[in-house]
Amino acid sequence: MEGYRVPDGVADEMLGPDGTVRAVWRPFLERFAHLSAEDIARRFARGDRYLRDAGVFFRQHADDGPAERDWPLSHVPVILGEDEWQGIAEGVKQRAEVLEQVLADLYGPGWLVREGLLPPELVAGNPGFLRPMVGQRPPSGRYLHFVAFELGRAPDGSWFVLGDRTEAPSGAGFALENRVATKRTFSDPFDHDNIHRLAGFFRAFRGALKRSAQSLDGRMAILTPGLGTETYFEHAYIARYLGLMLLEGEDLTVVGGRVMVRTVAGLKPISVLWRRLDSAFADPLELDDRSQLGTPGLVSALREGNVCMANAIGAGLVQTRAFLAFMPRIAEYLTGQRLKLPNIATWWCGQARERTYVTQNLNRMMVGDALSQELPFETDDATLIGGRFQDGRSLDPAEWIQAGAGGLVGQEAVSLSTTPVYEDGTFKARPVMLRVFAARTARGWTVMPGGYARIGRSEDATALALRRGGRVADVWIVSGARVEDETLDETGTTFQRAADSLLPSRAADNLLWLGRYVERAETMVRLLRAYHLRLAETGRLDDPRVARLDLHLRSLGVPRNIAAPGAVTATMDRAIRSASKVRDRFSIDGWMALRALREEIVDQTRHLQPGDEAARALGQFLRGSAGFSGLVHDNMYRFQGWRFLSIGRALERAQNMVATLADFAAPEAPEGCFDIAIEVGDSVMTHRRRYQIETNRSTVIDLLALDHRNPRSVRFQTCLIQSLARELPGAEVNGTLSEAMRIALRIDTQLATAEPHELDGTALAALGRSLQDLGEKITAAYLV
Repeated sequence: MEGYRVPDGVADEMLGPDGTVRAVWRPFLERFAHLSAEDIARRFARGDRYLRDAGVFFRQHADDGPAERDWPLSHVPVILGEDEWQGIAEGVKQRAEVLEQVLADLYGPGWLVREGLLPPELVAGNPGFLRPMVGQRPPSGRYLHFVAFELGRAPDGSWFVLGDRTEAPSGAGFALENRVATKRTFSDPFDHDNIHRLAGFFRAFRGALKRSAQSLDGRMAILTPGLGTETYFEHAYIARYLGLMLLEGEDLTVVGGRVMVRTVAGLKPISVLWRRLDSAFADPLELDDRSQLGTPGLVSALREGNVCMANAIGAGLVQTRAFLAFMPRIAEYLTGQRLKLPNIATWWCGQARERTYVTQNLNRMMVGDALSQELPFETDDATLIGGRFQDGRSLDPAEWIQAGAGGLVGQEAVSLSTTPVYEDGTFKARPVMLRVFAARTARGWTVMPGGYARIGRSEDATALALRRGGRVADVWIVSGARVEDETLDETGTTFQRAADSLLPSRAADNLLWLGRYVERAETMVRLLRAYHLRLAETGRLDDPRVARLDLHLRSLGVPRNIAAPGAVTATMDRAIRSASKVRDRFSIDGWMALRALREEIVDQTRHLQPGDEAARALGQFLRGSAGFSGLVHDNMYRFQGWRFLSIGRALERAQNMVATLADFAAPEAPEGCFDIAIEVGDSVMTHRRRYQIETNRSTVIDLLALDHRNPRSVRFQTCLIQSLARELPGAEVNGTLSEAMRIALRIDTQLATAEPHELDGTALAALGRSLQDLGEKITAAYLV
């Protein structure tokens, strides 16, 4: 701590007003002091490795598209005492209830505007005010179910609110991941028994959602904008953590006033949606007709009272920063009490006539005539701070002037408190703000005992935004005694075997294509390895076998230069994208194995020479692919998702084998091509044991097309597809097989009764078309 300096006039989380270490920090610091520099580096690397392995990242959008950055964890937590936290929690509960009452009034009787407590233009001119929702009481009777607040500590040590988050608050899932990573960083000898757990908070909220679902006779899900959003990982993580379905707007349809999810078993009702996309995008029919993220008719289902939305559509109205100017008076009007957590000083400046001066400078500070510093927090509003407008009107540089809801909002500039970060072997003071979460439960509002801290990259209190280099940290709420262990398990419930979870058609489609893409990449690598092995053997590009392989690879879009980007890496990228869309249904181990395969094919082949060196590297990739297959086969629960993943892989393997046989088992193929087919089919040893004769076309066709015991043969795949498809919904109805089942049975019967000589080039082409038809029938039956 030597040299730890807190700026003048600023509070600090670790040091009290008198400059001494706060008591709540002492146990942590005493243990930290005994760590060597090497131990600290090893611990920090352990936490970072967990985040990378879990796929936690920050997606930053740039001109050339989104880029993924490592999650910027500041490993040292922010530590607060339990007594102080109780005061914060009480203020958060009060504020959440006031915001609930404000929404109920603005979408209901409108007394706040009539009584002059809110200016009419702030409501009527606000893009967050959704007129189709006026007069529509939510089915749950509540507008807000999950909220967040941005908090800062003032120089006098008190806490104040920088902003309210009521639309679709993010960060709760990241708070969980920060906690896991920080606990791994500070395992023994650090004591966690006195730190409040987060699981109880999520258990209580899930219980509240479940009660709403039971009352409406349906299921629960999280509604996400999809993979393109910066917080998609959090949506997937929370869905997996709470056991909820993760749905996009295209997964849903409204039938007879009910919201239904498209599943492989048909349409099923959804009763509770935890909404994580902006209200205006939820229904292109009645809200924003430009939206491609929502579900037409969703608002009508809400009117019918058949679905509970958390938070209600239109709830984002009260997170407009201009509302902060009126919150103190509104709170006293509605509750007769002053706010326990005051706002940052804010005032309403009326309508903005010169809008061109305030809409160009998002998250920027105006000093004089020059743009300079950023805001100390992210805002959805266009912003201008201090300085001078172009027409000469001057503004106080200590004021923030924001354009929002058609008007100007002034906010007092404040100094945020600092917290220690570990840099270059010492602690350094950096500005910090907290995001605190509250959930509505059966017992009222419950506050997460911790949160999500944002920390500046430097002493500048305006650089907290992640996209500008800010960092995040865990928040520990420390008790003076041991706290109870908390889990997601609900106590007092009797054992009840869970029914099979529903599989949305979109998720099944992505799982099927995940299987196909991984198998496709593996086949390409096997062909590439065969090419480089023959090249190493002959050293000649004009060797007939090498030329044949080159031509086949070119037909697949695979460059013979192993280091060149091409079909293999592109196919692995598609596999990872498919897996990304089903992160809530995909294990961390499976995700890690898949990303490792993608990285390996790039890293191992970047500087390789053609021939033997390239062949050895490709063999390493195949061993990694076998590891991924083992995870899928040995660890994945045999639910519908596993079946579609396995069907996709079997379909791709069968079609690839047909194409391989058509090229390398053709009668006119150059000498040695039969051996290539056996090698690509990974059946060299099996062929030697079974036939004990020289490889010929009949032995190749028999082993790789007709043998139902060879896991690389076409018939093995058709048998597997039949057994998997038999377990899918609608495979057989009243004794009648589905179209997909009939085609699979027809293909299998043809292969079971065929002789090798009958499977000539024409028959192989017909077999390939039949397999393609089978895939299309499965898609039509379950995936659209």
